[in-house]
Amino acid sequence: MAARKPGTPPRRVKHRIVKGDRVRVIRGNYRDLEGTVLRVIPDEHRVVVEGVNRRKRHQRPTKEDPEGGIITFEAPIHISNVMLVDPASEQASRTRLRIEADGTKERIATKSGNPVPRS
Repeated sequence: MAARKPGTPPRRVKHRIVKGDRVRVIRGNYRDLEGTVLRVIPDEHRVVVEGVNRRKRHQRPTKEDPEGGIITFEAPIHISNVMLVDPASEQASRTRLRIEADGTKERIATKSGNPVPRS
């Protein structure tokens, strides 16, 4: 891999996972858990999945939140550790793109061949 010049942004890779998709974690401590994608961070190649990688943070009391306390939130995980779930077969599957005659793109699950709708 060629080194990039200092100050240049990293090369952006397009991912086929979007907000609202149902994904299964395939690697790490949360393996085999399924959840909905809450947020995609494409510049960092990360996704936030509902119920996965939950962290706790101690929040100091502020004017907006005078109670403070311990808050729980989902931290991002790397996008390579999740796989899209085919809604028809309920199995995690790789996807490919099919470009229709009118130019629209459609995600296809490779295991079943069924289209995966965008949420």
